Amino acid sequence: MVGDVAGTPGRSLYVRLFETERGAIGNWVDAATGEHGDLVDLIRLNQRHGRLAETIDEAERFLSLPPSVSHVDRTGAAFANPARAGSPTAARRLFAASKPLSGSLAASYLRSRGITRVADLPALRFHPRCYYKPNEVDVPGTPEAFPALISAITDNDGGHTGTHRTWLDPSDEMKARVASPRRAMGNILGNAVRFGTTDKVLIAGEGIETVLSLREVLPTMPMAAATSSAHLAAILFPPTLRRIYVARDRDAAGDAAFGILTDRAQSAGIELLPLLPDLGDFNDDLRQHGSMALGQRVRLLLHEQDRTHVAIG
Repeated sequence: MVGDVAGTPGRSLYVRLFETERGAIGNWVDAATGEHGDLVDLIRLNQRHGRLAETIDEAERFLSLPPSVSHVDRTGAAFANPARAGSPTAARRLFAASKPLSGSLAASYLRSRGITRVADLPALRFHPRCYYKPNEVDVPGTPEAFPALISAITDNDGGHTGTHRTWLDPSDEMKARVASPRRAMGNILGNAVRFGTTDKVLIAGEGIETVLSLREVLPTMPMAAATSSAHLAAILFPPTLRRIYVARDRDAAGDAAFGILTDRAQSAGIELLPLLPDLGDFNDDLRQHGSMALGQRVRLLLHEQDRTHVAIG
């Protein structure tokens, strides 16, 4: 607690360490001025940055990330070198430039899919105008920016290696009507969007919504979304892992991913158990049958030691 964004002694400005009805973990509020935001906003205001690039540089310095190369324009002002498109640096910058999920169109989109446990998800953020590069399948005149659900892809040590984007239609709670509304950037292979800290047990699935659907009924179970069936097959096992549940989709790609993971888990001495949805995927199950029915069904598929993670009621 401090007095203002400059760090003046006082108690009006605070950072939330616990989830409340009024805000998410990591958000800050200055009760005296009404200012609020996330930690990127706080860095920007504290350092009096005029450009987002300056804030990203400061965040990279604090996190001990490789500093961005700077150039000087004709006025003598420094500016950050644009990151290579699709690179891990570009992925980190996009995530840092995004906003908290709470109260956003992305949170509304997830709720429309039956996903209500959207608080305290540091891997998920929202960008109000995320660049979309139309491809040859898109209709002429497709906009080059949409609101988007932004997801951090990390390795087993928590290093931010990539970012996944789900573009949304600003007029409703649906995915954007484009040829490829989901894309990932950065280093994806072996990594995943993670919810919770993995120790001995993990649920690994394909899509983010599939994994979040299971989190509705298993809120304390560590989970990871590999973003596709191919990346699910290649997900790297944490060194402490002893049991992995594979939340596969009910299709040929899911069959293939499960087969590869079965061989890899056996070689690594890790117990592997399948989680197969009743319908196409677990989000279909959640929306069609509801969370209570899904929880009852999933509970029967879990090892007895893991049934304590199932939400009651």
